[in-house]
Amino acid sequence: MKNLYIIGVGLIGGSIARDVKRMNPEMVIYGIDKNPDHLDEALNLGIIDKKAQLTDVQEADFVIVSIPVDASVDLLPQVLDLIPDDALVMESGSTKADICKAVANHPKRRNFLATHPIAGTEFSGPSAALEGLFHGKTNIICEVEKTAFKLQELALNIFQIMGMRIRYMNPEAHDKHIAYVSHLSHISAFMLGKTVIEKEKNEKDIFDLAGSGFASTVRLAKSSPAMWTPIFKQNKENVVETLNEYIHNLVSFKDFLESDNYDEIFNEMENTNHIKDILNGLEKK
Repeated sequence: MKNLYIIGVGLIGGSIARDVKRMNPEMVIYGIDKNPDHLDEALNLGIIDKKAQLTDVQEADFVIVSIPVDASVDLLPQVLDLIPDDALVMESGSTKADICKAVANHPKRRNFLATHPIAGTEFSGPSAALEGLFHGKTNIICEVEKTAFKLQELALNIFQIMGMRIRYMNPEAHDKHIAYVSHLSHISAFMLGKTVIEKEKNEKDIFDLAGSGFASTVRLAKSSPAMWTPIFKQNKENVVETLNEYIHNLVSFKDFLESDNYDEIFNEMENTNHIKDILNGLEKK
């Protein structure tokens, strides 16, 4: 690999570029982004070596698409139209079913690998890119059998050097599971933030009382709406299912409180405490 093209030089695309450059300093990294300020920033930060246009991917050895998922659905077929026959294209968004359907019948489907590196922060843009962001994180790969074996090997070698764990799922299972562990978390954070902001209009001291618990819980509400709205749209059915279950649990808790059923509140919280054992086990893997 000599030429890497990053389409979308924000947190994920930029962090991948930093890791790849560390692994292979000789590689030339090109940036493509609809925001010219992002390209200038990425160039100044050393995340990319050169700016490029979409048509330039005809010279690519490797293309990473890291843009909002609705834009990926439209762009990926165009990228596959342009790339050389031996190039690898990867997409890193948080939904996979619509992405995989968009390229299912493309003549160069074998050149595409659907991935979801589960890593990130609440920040966005090139300045948010971090070297080592993916170390120890899980990367979900969908429909790996539809990617040319030689390109699979290339991608897996890169992920291994980056220190990522690999999981394989079909796109539908990915979208269902990720709705619970990621998408619902973001909705909860946004709505908690909304609730507090609305209350703060009348109680000016509320943020003076907010401690680290509030800050950590609402952290995800700082995430980009431009990225997350398309995710919720593409994964609407699964997200609605998770919200129904979440709302049911919230209503039950409220009912217990209103009826002074503190034994049941204790039991609910004690049973949920088991999640710390699950998370500790994941951290040790």
